[in-house]
Amino acid sequence: MATCSVKDWQGTATTEVELDLRVASEATASHVLYLALKRQLTNSRQGTVSTLTKGEVRGGGRKPWKQKGTGRARAGSIRSPLWRKGGVIFGPKPREFDLKMNRKERRLALRTALQSRIDDLIVVEDLAGQLEKPKTKELIQAFTRWGIDMANQSVVLILHERDETVYYSARNIPNVKVITAQNLNVRDLLANDWVVATAPAIEFIKQTFGDPA
Repeated sequence: MATCSVKDWQGTATTEVELDLRVASEATASHVLYLALKRQLTNSRQGTVSTLTKGEVRGGGRKPWKQKGTGRARAGSIRSPLWRKGGVIFGPKPREFDLKMNRKERRLALRTALQSRIDDLIVVEDLAGQLEKPKTKELIQAFTRWGIDMANQSVVLILHERDETVYYSARNIPNVKVITAQNLNVRDLLANDWVVATAPAIEFIKQTFGDPA
């Protein structure tokens, strides 16, 4: 069982919160995380890239020159893939990228990813009301008080619910990403140097993604 100190806006530890999630075994943890990350990255692809085949390229209906007697190689169309601006052989076409993963495995991967970042997890009190209006400078100062080097480290900030003031304060900080607990994902948990979560967000994660078994 891991215990995290809950810091207030000024960076002072006030209370503690327990984080004891049921995670994958040591032998399978890396593979479960790999599958979940692969699924997330693959499913994020739009699959809208498209190239034109010989039959789709405009023009080229007339034979460019007669078959024999010119001394040149035989040619049937200027839109042949062998020609410049011709069609593309076996080029990409629109398709759907969709990898399946059952819900129990997805939640197991989320719990494993979050629990593995326990040393880099900072739990703070609810940020609602801390910022009267969007103020990037004040949010950067808060991150610094919480022990984060904002010049060289990246942060994922997990809120219980979307807070427009916090969102607008953070959107101009290139190394900070704000998500809600409902949108918790493996990539953001693993790709950032620090995970900052509000205490209500931690409780939501434990209730929603926790495994009572």
